[in-house]
Amino acid sequence: MALDPSPTTFEVRDARFRKLFFGNAHLEKLYTGCRWAEGPVWFAAGRYLLWSDIPNDRMLRWDECDGSVAVFRQPAMNTNGHTVDHEGRLVSCEHRGRCVSRTEHDGSRRVLASHVEGKRLSSPNDLVVKSDGSIWFTDPSYGIDSDYEGDASPNEIGAQCVYRIAPDLASVRRVAEGFVQPNGIAFSPDERLLYVADTGATHVDNGPRHIRRFTVGADGASVQGGEVFADCEAGLFDGFRIDVHGNLWTSAGDGVHCFAPDGTLLGKVRVPEVVANVCFGGQKLNRLFICGTTSLYSVYLNTRGAVRPAG
Repeated sequence: MALDPSPTTFEVRDARFRKLFFGNAHLEKLYTGCRWAEGPVWFAAGRYLLWSDIPNDRMLRWDECDGSVAVFRQPAMNTNGHTVDHEGRLVSCEHRGRCVSRTEHDGSRRVLASHVEGKRLSSPNDLVVKSDGSIWFTDPSYGIDSDYEGDASPNEIGAQCVYRIAPDLASVRRVAEGFVQPNGIAFSPDERLLYVADTGATHVDNGPRHIRRFTVGADGASVQGGEVFADCEAGLFDGFRIDVHGNLWTSAGDGVHCFAPDGTLLGKVRVPEVVANVCFGGQKLNRLFICGTTSLYSVYLNTRGAVRPAG
């Protein structure tokens, strides 16, 4: 007999959601003390999670083995989103550096992209590594709008877009435009679809608070379309991840919203703070880590994060 969902953790909007969680699983608070927690990324080999505390200009590390939290890097160039490439290296979006950087195996920092057509990027926000090794990232203006999450600076490009770094790092080019503030980004498990959040409501009255869906071209390096996949009914969508079934788990103002591939809101994971980003982790990738405003949370789910093998 299935247990009813925890009234404090899960909200069911569609019956399909009941297959994705455990009724006796609860939201766990793992750490608190951030100003704006963002960009969680899981390192399976070390069984630890890294995330950004942007205004405090630091990255934190949570250890699954003993639950301890320590400062991983400070100063940290006001990093925001992170991911792991196919060689297990940390790839980061830097607000203050206005670039995408990579931490090499020896700990050194390498800038992968800082300019497009001779102009400086604004403040890379979130990113994803495709199976071919290319890196796709969003570039809104949040990190140059003030000194709180970066350095207040002019916008050299004059537009907020999505870019692709070639696998050999030889080129950086624009792949999608028409956003007010592009934010979270992820591919479907088969990489045929690209999802991008637009949080433009922060800058424009009645602006976008939705996720758009693009079709990836046959060349694997371009996209078409860009229709609205889902609108946010509570706050704004920010960062998100996709599970093995193609369901999209996205941050929102009242927690984490789960959308089916057909765009139906299946349900929510309630969180007592505004959520900025999420990622799957744990030994079976069935633990959803959640960056709330001041805190790091987690909850076990009956699904796993999608993994794209190296091409």
